[in-house]
Amino acid sequence: MNETLKTLKERRSIRKYKKEQISEEQLKLILEAGTYAPTGMGAQSPIMVVVQDSQTIKELSKMNAEVMGTTSDPFYGAPTVIVVLADKSKRSTYVEDGSLVMGNLMNAAHSLGVDSCWIHRAKEVFESEKGQDLLKKWGVEGDYVGIGHCILGYRDCEYPEAKPRKKGYIVRV
Repeated sequence: MNETLKTLKERRSIRKYKKEQISEEQLKLILEAGTYAPTGMGAQSPIMVVVQDSQTIKELSKMNAEVMGTTSDPFYGAPTVIVVLADKSKRSTYVEDGSLVMGNLMNAAHSLGVDSCWIHRAKEVFESEKGQDLLKKWGVEGDYVGIGHCILGYRDCEYPEAKPRKKGYIVRV
């Protein structure tokens, strides 16, 4: 089977991670794949903020959990979080642009033996005062909206099976 199609069919969201950090080489390749995601009119509205500092990840996790209304770790112990943001002033397609970046990150990670999961609530986290303060601290300026948190690491669980594809997924006319 074609390697790209194999990656797309086999990638799963992982929700339990080892503490072991991914390699710098893997991270660079995953991030590069993110930069090649298609964007509306080639505007490249998204940016990726790489967080590997455990204290910052804990802070982001707590903020995300507050939005969710829980105290659990929505990042499942993953040692790397890539925050995908997109500049809404560049294109009306900023959400789609950032979503394609997220997809590229997760599929590239899988192709390199790194596990991932898309964690929602980035929009709410970075709309908050604490989220805006983090963006300033990171030097992110502009009209950026949180699209998603791509968590990365090595799974500490069984690899999940794919759910059967639903009937009627494809309609041909």
